[in-house]
Amino acid sequence: QVQLVESGGGLVQSGGSLRLSCAASGLALDDYPIAWFRQAPGKKREAVACISSSDASTKYVDSVEGRFTISRDNAKNTVYLQMNSLKPEDTAVYYCAKQIRCGQTIILGSWGQGTQVTVSS
Repeated sequence: QVQLVESGGGLVQSGGSLRLSCAASGLALDDYPIAWFRQAPGKKREAVACISSSDASTKYVDSVEGRFTISRDNAKNTVYLQMNSLKPEDTAVYYCAKQIRCGQTIILGSWGQGTQVTVSS
């Protein structure tokens, strides 16, 4: 079965950094665009970053532009989300998912467990 497993979350102070990992089994991540989503308590999931499979172009939501960087390591079959200058409003459960194209609101497959990111003020 295809499985995406998120890891790397934790508790960090405002202004700190975390690197999230999305490790794949059952598929090659470079065959698909991969997006990072997040969901805060009481809110809907929102896409925050995406990396294309073809040209490695990236897309970010305005709220994380300049602070977050999405990247892909094909040898490790892993996509990363480097998060710097974290803010309390970044607190959420973070998920990764494959898409047909970056910018879509739907995903291919199903949601995993995600990884919790908590930013204290």
